[in-house]
Amino acid sequence: MSVPTQEQASSTVTIDALLQRAAQYLPEERLGIIRDAFEFARECHEGQVRKSGDAYITHPVAVAELVANLELDHLALAAALLHDVQEDCGIPNEVLAEKFGPRVAKLVDGLTKLDKLPMNVATIDPGRGSVQAQNLRKMFLAMAEDISVVLIKLCDRLHNMRTLWAFPDDKQKRIALETQEIFAPLANRLGVWQIKWELEDLAFRYLEPEKYREIADLLASKRVTRERVIADASEILREHLDAAGIKAEITGRAKHIASIYQKMARYSAQSKSFDQIYDLLAIRVFVDNLSECYHALGIIHALWRPIPGQFDDYIGNPKDSMYQSLHTTVVGPGGRPLEIQIRTYDMHRVAEYGIAAHWRYKEGGKQQGKDEERIAWLRQLLEWQRDLAGADEFVESVKTDIFHDQVFVYTPKGDVLDLPAGATPLDFAYRIHTDLGHQTVGAKVNGRMVSLNSSVKNGDVIEIMRSRTSKGPSRDWLNSNLGYVRTTHSKEKIRQWFRKQERAQNIEVGRDMLEREMRRLGVEISDRQDQLLTMFNFTNWDDFLAALGYGGVSTNSIARRVGALLAEEEAAEEPPPALPQKEAPAKLGGPGMRVLGVGNLLTTMARCCNPVPGDQIVGYVTRTRGVTVHRADCHNILNEEEHERIVEVEWGTVTKLYPVSVRIEAWDRVGLLRDITTVVTEDKVNMVGVRTNENGDGSVSILATLETSGVEQLSRLLSRIEIIRGVRSVERNQDRRRPKGEPAPLRRAN
Repeated sequence: MSVPTQEQASSTVTIDALLQRAAQYLPEERLGIIRDAFEFARECHEGQVRKSGDAYITHPVAVAELVANLELDHLALAAALLHDVQEDCGIPNEVLAEKFGPRVAKLVDGLTKLDKLPMNVATIDPGRGSVQAQNLRKMFLAMAEDISVVLIKLCDRLHNMRTLWAFPDDKQKRIALETQEIFAPLANRLGVWQIKWELEDLAFRYLEPEKYREIADLLASKRVTRERVIADASEILREHLDAAGIKAEITGRAKHIASIYQKMARYSAQSKSFDQIYDLLAIRVFVDNLSECYHALGIIHALWRPIPGQFDDYIGNPKDSMYQSLHTTVVGPGGRPLEIQIRTYDMHRVAEYGIAAHWRYKEGGKQQGKDEERIAWLRQLLEWQRDLAGADEFVESVKTDIFHDQVFVYTPKGDVLDLPAGATPLDFAYRIHTDLGHQTVGAKVNGRMVSLNSSVKNGDVIEIMRSRTSKGPSRDWLNSNLGYVRTTHSKEKIRQWFRKQERAQNIEVGRDMLEREMRRLGVEISDRQDQLLTMFNFTNWDDFLAALGYGGVSTNSIARRVGALLAEEEAAEEPPPALPQKEAPAKLGGPGMRVLGVGNLLTTMARCCNPVPGDQIVGYVTRTRGVTVHRADCHNILNEEEHERIVEVEWGTVTKLYPVSVRIEAWDRVGLLRDITTVVTEDKVNMVGVRTNENGDGSVSILATLETSGVEQLSRLLSRIEIIRGVRSVERNQDRRRPKGEPAPLRRAN
């Protein structure tokens, strides 16, 4: 049997299914341009083959079918069929405009430009961050001009993800990461649920294949039981709704693998099991009108006991993506938790198609004004981006202000504002007015005083206390470790305020902040000036200090990048010439370290200097305890006479916590130690030892040993301890003398 050529395979591809789907909502006279676009695209792509081995024309046809499922107009369908002819076939935009009209040409041009933009903002580095940020900004600008551009792009990405198996592993992970970070959240923000969940699942499949298979197997093993419970519950509920005169459609709802994994991760932190995920068992109830939604809810709660804290009214408080539904979880048949969603058919269409439900085909192509208002958040974002200092801030704004869940809060007058989940009263104040934010001295939530870095919740009534004699915002508000502001909009307004201050003052403040941060981390500034300038794209030291002073550069970003730099230097160091490989100890087992490039050796952390990941380290070969790991500047190492016993050590994969000693100087008071331990616990850090010394002048010195995962976590924790009332200073303990009673593996020089 002969194998068909690519030309023959291409000629067998048809658009019968596409035309059949389009004819369900488009008049017959609108289908002609779709046929013409297909013939033109097939001719242009003749002989081209996809990585999967299929004729290339199969891809634009599949994308157009996905677009038709969103019921976009005939011009969008034509653009979907033609979306690759400009880039892959060299067809000029003018030719498309002449053959298919200006809007089709503009859509194809917009899609071509988006295809050329690397969207991966998850791994931004100093060298490429600005370029990638500008690319993301261009995508949103294109979306504001014609939402069809991004809806077609989402369909294009979905089909590419369905055929991602044909690509090499490294490209699979890169594309999957872009999908997870940008396209799936974008589909969610636009409310296009049917695309959002599949993008999430496909990205998860390639990024975490083992976990994907594990959850898929768990679901498969319980599928029969789950289906039986859903069928029994649906039958019982249908009988009660019929008895009440409510005509309803009841269906089971599939829980998607990526969302199960996210929920499992949250439940694991609460010591809950897979079986305790309530919405694994879920049904949907579709009714004709709004009043029947609440009537059905009453019947359900009378039939089965609702689980406290598991009810959400997204009809009265719709999500920002326009999603509306009632969610409740009850103790269903057999005592199993059962999630039930109740909505009208119109609400379901919006839930599945999101913004596309309001951008569907209308005779004459006219858009209603209310539809334009449904992406007011996008236009607001584009307004904000004019205030942002640079494109990187725009990326941060997208990821924090747009792609996060929203909470709805009230002003004292009853006006409603939407804020990203996790926003604070200060974010609320800056959203109202910049001057109100600058003058904030306190806040009340639901009539009670709260701290300015507390998170607001849905339905909170927030009242801001201001002082017109205020000297302006505090620099602590820009410290992300302290959590005073979470939105990029607020941060940029604060930065603008400090940027207007005297340059000399900003330089001085920046110098103090840098010295304090480096002292905490045990790093010498004088050895790192050139590297810091390169890392943050500055050419002048005073400019860098000024940016640090007004908040353009944050101390936690310094800690993160310096820690990564130290780790790279450690890995790149050449072994000393006097260290023969044969003197490496035998493999005895031990995680997380590599000695002379070899893993799985017995290693212990030296108690005299307590190194943590990010520190420069060396090893000392002991006679009975394997290799002891010290900081490179440890007093014991610097004074060691037997240099041949000092070996090269590098950090491996961090799979454990590392103890580090910190010194806290504070004014003594009742509750001081309690407040410190509370901050440590909130950051999920274990305090394994603490010793206090009274200084005789009302102050106290506290030496604490904390188990941290590395330099970045340590920096964040020290910042939070420093603002506790009464604390004067906190830094890494530089006393490297061996604690009393500790064995002495190193012999000091005289």
